[in-house]
Amino acid sequence: MIELEGVPELIDPVMVAAFEGWNDAGDAASTAVAHLDREWKGEVFAALDAEDYYDFQVNRPTVFMEAGVRKITWPTTRLSVVRVGGDKPRDLVLVRGIEPSMRWRSFCNELLGFAHELGVELVVVLGALLGDTPHTRPVPISGTTSDPDLARRMDLEETKYEGPTGIVGVLQEACTHAGVPAVSLWAAVPHYVSQPPNPKATLALLNRLEDLIDVRIPLGELPEDARAWQVGVDQLAAEDSEVAEYVQSLEEARDTAELPEASGEAIAREFERYLRRRDGGGPPAAGGHATADGSDSTSYLRDNPSGRTRPPKPPKPGTDDEDSSED
Repeated sequence: MIELEGVPELIDPVMVAAFEGWNDAGDAASTAVAHLDREWKGEVFAALDAEDYYDFQVNRPTVFMEAGVRKITWPTTRLSVVRVGGDKPRDLVLVRGIEPSMRWRSFCNELLGFAHELGVELVVVLGALLGDTPHTRPVPISGTTSDPDLARRMDLEETKYEGPTGIVGVLQEACTHAGVPAVSLWAAVPHYVSQPPNPKATLALLNRLEDLIDVRIPLGELPEDARAWQVGVDQLAAEDSEVAEYVQSLEEARDTAELPEASGEAIAREFERYLRRRDGGGPPAAGGHATADGSDSTSYLRDNPSGRTRPPKPPKPGTDDEDSSED
């Protein structure tokens, strides 16, 4: 471990983590943590030693010039801290990096060492997976935990997933064994438009995180970016009748599945978020990756001769798979 600065004394800290790679479809999760770090001007206080956890032939260092001097940035995981003001101030410990290439248990133990030293009360790990979800509907966010009591108290699902896992699942399990409350929030990203960025999925993750830890997150330009992203995908999908038909079939399946859910609790949650933002003076919120079945998937977008990217012609699914999360 490389300590960059002294560890600060924190108020009711929550650790929020995201990792680039298999757990981060559309870069939605890592972008969410980067947004928190940027909006609240996070201060990096520690980094994990890149030599211990990364294969530099897989995640190569980068060279840059600073004041005429060549420097190298090594792939690693950094920890920063931000203070959320308001009537009940609290601190967030932000963990952002790349899924490690090796020694995952030691990697998680180092992060848990920080969590213990800083008095972290809850660990929230963000992830994003590819799924059969239409880009025209709200992004599905699933919150899971291995703790039955935590699931009841925070309105989460008790995880039942079995299959391949990534660093998100390993870290959550390590937290459980260490007695640290831990939650995973997963965004489902449309598999037919998987290239980053995906501001709509990032926004959905931040909205769910806001509800979970009861803080008001400044969204900046994300709502407008999300609207622009959807308009752009609409235009690309409209250029191909088969893609448009496929998206329509996903919409119908989604609407049918969610019809019983269009009730009080979801509506109340959205209304509470609106009130919180109004009272706070802000506007109301408007590579290979994990998939719903735990397998790998590569990008479904391709370049056409004109240089633009567009969705392919996916096969029409014979059955409608229910969105699930991996943790």
